[in-house]
Amino acid sequence: MVNRIRKFASTALALIAASSLLLSACGKEETSKASAANNGGLEVTELRYQGSVGAVTFPELAEDLGYLAPLKLKFIGNTISGPQDIQSVVTGDTDFGGAFNGAIVKLLAAKAPITPVVSYYGVDDNTWTGYYVLDGSPIKTAKDLIGKKIAVNTLGAHHEFVIKEYLHREGLTPEEIKQVTLVVVPPVTGEQTLRANQVDVATLGGVLRDKALERGGIHPLFRDIDLFGTFSAGSYVLTNKFIKENPNAARKFVEGVAKAIEWARTTPRDEVIARYEKIINNRGRKEDTKTVQFWKSTGIAGKGGLINDSEFTTWVDWLVKEGTLKEGELNGKELFSNEFNPYLNEAK
Repeated sequence: MVNRIRKFASTALALIAASSLLLSACGKEETSKASAANNGGLEVTELRYQGSVGAVTFPELAEDLGYLAPLKLKFIGNTISGPQDIQSVVTGDTDFGGAFNGAIVKLLAAKAPITPVVSYYGVDDNTWTGYYVLDGSPIKTAKDLIGKKIAVNTLGAHHEFVIKEYLHREGLTPEEIKQVTLVVVPPVTGEQTLRANQVDVATLGGVLRDKALERGGIHPLFRDIDLFGTFSAGSYVLTNKFIKENPNAARKFVEGVAKAIEWARTTPRDEVIARYEKIINNRGRKEDTKTVQFWKSTGIAGKGGLINDSEFTTWVDWLVKEGTLKEGELNGKELFSNEFNPYLNEAK
C-alpha cells in the first residue's frame, strides 16, 4: 500500500513538473510573440556595431532619420579596418559590419557564415582614393616602387587590392610585386609619414586627401577610380544565422540603410553635412566635426546600395588570378543578397 502511494505521488510530481515545463515554454513563446508584436514584428530591437571616429555611417544616419525605428543601434567602439569589422560579426561581437568586397570574398572562401546585404561605400568622380608621392620624388612609374614602402590603413582590404592591381597592369612580375612593401599606418597619420619620408607613398582619400592637397607638395602616382571607374566597393554583412532567426530585423536594417543612402544622394550637400554635424555632436564621443565638412558624395553605384554582380565577380576573378582561390571555388553572383533591399523591384 505504501509503495502504491509512493508510486502515485512520484507520478503526480512528474506530471506536475512536465505541466510546469510545458506552461513555461508556452509562456515564453507567447511572451516572445507579444514582444515581437509590440516591436513592429521585429525579433530583436538592438544591433551592436562599430563606428568610425569623426564620421557618420549610414546605419547611424538611418537611425537619426527614423528609418530604423523601433530598431536601435548599440555602439561598442570604433574601427579603422574593414576585415576586423566583419571578423567581429563572425565572432558574434557585433551584429553587422562592413568591409571591402574583396576582403569579404576572402572571408567567404574561409567558409565564414556571412552574407553581404547592402553596399555602403564606393568610388565615383567625387569620392575616390589616390596613392600620393612627394613632389620631386624619384618614383614616376610602377617599376620605381620596387623596394619602396606604401602606407595603407590595413592589409587584405581595398587598398592592397588596388595597389596590386596597379602593379599587375603595369607589368610587374609576382616576384617584383613582393618587393613592394605595404606598411599599416593609421589614415590620420598617412600624410605625416609621407612628408617625414618614413614611407614613399601614402594612401589618401576624402578629407585627409583634400587637406593634404591644400598644403601642397604632393601628387598622385595613380588613383583607384582610374583603374576601376565608378563602382560600389564595400558591403555590410550579417551572419546567416542572424538572417534566419531575425528576418524581419534583417529586412528593417537593410531598408533603413538603403533609405539613408538615397536620402544622402538626393539631399543638398550642405544639409547632409549639417545633419552629420548634429549626429556627431549629439552622440557625445568628443569628436571633431571638421572631417564631415569635406563630405562630397556617397560614392555608391547602386540605388539604395543595391549590390551588382560585378562588384563580387571582379574580386573572385582577381583572387583566382592571385592563386588565393581555385577556379570555380566561389561564384561571385551567389555570394550576396539584395533580397531585403526596397529598391530591388524598382531596379528590375
